[in-house]
Amino acid sequence: LKVIIVTLFSEEIIFALKLSLLTATISTAMALSVAIPSAYALSRFNFFGKNILTTLFSVPLVLPPVAMGASLLIFLTNTSLGRVVERIFNFIFNVHGIVLAQFIVIMPLALWSLKSSFDTISPRYEQVAMTLGYGRIKAIIKTTIPLARSGILTATILSWARALGEFGATVTLAGATPMKTETLPIAIYLTLSVANLTKTCAVIIILLVVALLSLFLIQRLGKIPM
Repeated sequence: LKVIIVTLFSEEIIFALKLSLLTATISTAMALSVAIPSAYALSRFNFFGKNILTTLFSVPLVLPPVAMGASLLIFLTNTSLGRVVERIFNFIFNVHGIVLAQFIVIMPLALWSLKSSFDTISPRYEQVAMTLGYGRIKAIIKTTIPLARSGILTATILSWARALGEFGATVTLAGATPMKTETLPIAIYLTLSVANLTKTCAVIIILLVVALLSLFLIQRLGKIPM
């Protein structure tokens, strides 16, 4: 036990923890910025191509993360547009690639979680707000967003926890370079590859604590009246 505790504070584990927290937070913020307006539009409006768009948004939920990462890698290296994007953002075998992989994986999760919340909120609240002089955007901010607060917080926690544990797409796109693209799940992969069970247990403990904390917060949100 003492060895595991000491390992928890080793330079490599601290680096993996900091990188995981940073990339998960950035990718979650990006996912929510796309998922909130998209989920609202899918919940409130019917438009041409909605079914196609819905299907496209759902693909990352059913496609294995490794396949998603490989698809991104092929796009960035074997298409003209992808090579331009890669020259600008430098995703491959880089920290930017971790954020992109996490974003692609968690965005649909956030989207459908938020859409479920918006579906339960009557549009009449917005209509009443607009009769009082509010524009549509301000009506949404004043009525729908506060009513969906619990759902938004739940989607945030779920997405962040999922991003923290993302491995397949990340290792395919960003690689598994120690002290560079080493997130917590990749740290498990690297430590197991050299049969370092002590470090593996240390990383598992961190991820387990995060998972339990996330579940606790989600349960608390379900009990707190909004």
